[in-house]
Amino acid sequence: MNESESISEPKNTPEGSSNPAKKENVLLNMGFNILIPILILNKGDRFLGDWLSPYFENTAVPILLIALLFPIAYFIYDLITRKKYNFISVLGLVSVLLTGGIGILEIPTEWFAVKEAAIPAIIGLVVILSLRTPYPLVRTFLLNPELMNIEKIDSALAEKNCRGAFDKLLERCTYWLGFSFVFSAVLNFLLARWIVVSPSGTDAYNAEVGRMMLWSWPIIAIPCLVITMYALWLLLKGIQDLTGYKLESFIRAEEK
Repeated sequence: MNESESISEPKNTPEGSSNPAKKENVLLNMGFNILIPILILNKGDRFLGDWLSPYFENTAVPILLIALLFPIAYFIYDLITRKKYNFISVLGLVSVLLTGGIGILEIPTEWFAVKEAAIPAIIGLVVILSLRTPYPLVRTFLLNPELMNIEKIDSALAEKNCRGAFDKLLERCTYWLGFSFVFSAVLNFLLARWIVVSPSGTDAYNAEVGRMMLWSWPIIAIPCLVITMYALWLLLKGIQDLTGYKLESFIRAEEK
């Protein structure tokens, strides 16, 4: 990012719009993306097996598809209601489709672990490469315009003539954020290789995918969240030190 460039979002993007996007329903997100798919993958044969067996020789495949329809439906619903999507949500949809493809085509199970590692690895790579663009993705992850007054931060940086120092701070935080995704990729691969071992297209495969979704939260999400929160702390503390203003000055809630 050049010193002459603002840290605020471009005005032609949803994030920079004067009409903020509708807030996401966290419970609905968790239900459709995690809880319901896990329940169907683990108990689907018991609940749906008798109904599906007259139509399918192998009921594991339609059960997998039914489970994956929920995160797909949520992606479409969220896109329609909030009119907002991003690179991460698209990759999440691709991940869901690949999980279904592995089960339907009965691709060797080893590829599931590769897929699980590839998604966060790609995100981490894109986050780091975005440093070479005018709009580093670290801002999208760590500087939420709904919570932080980006314009006021930008003005304070200009007032103190410290954009160069801010660029270095942004680069440091970006590498920490990228590391969190790389770390997630490694943990995803190891966890998938440990849990998902049954042939794809079977009930056992479905149950293991559900178990993978369940255990990925405490084993993967929590450590990565800690790293991300450290990057956020570095960024916010750095902004406070560079501008000389207290952090509360930049929080939108303080303006109300």
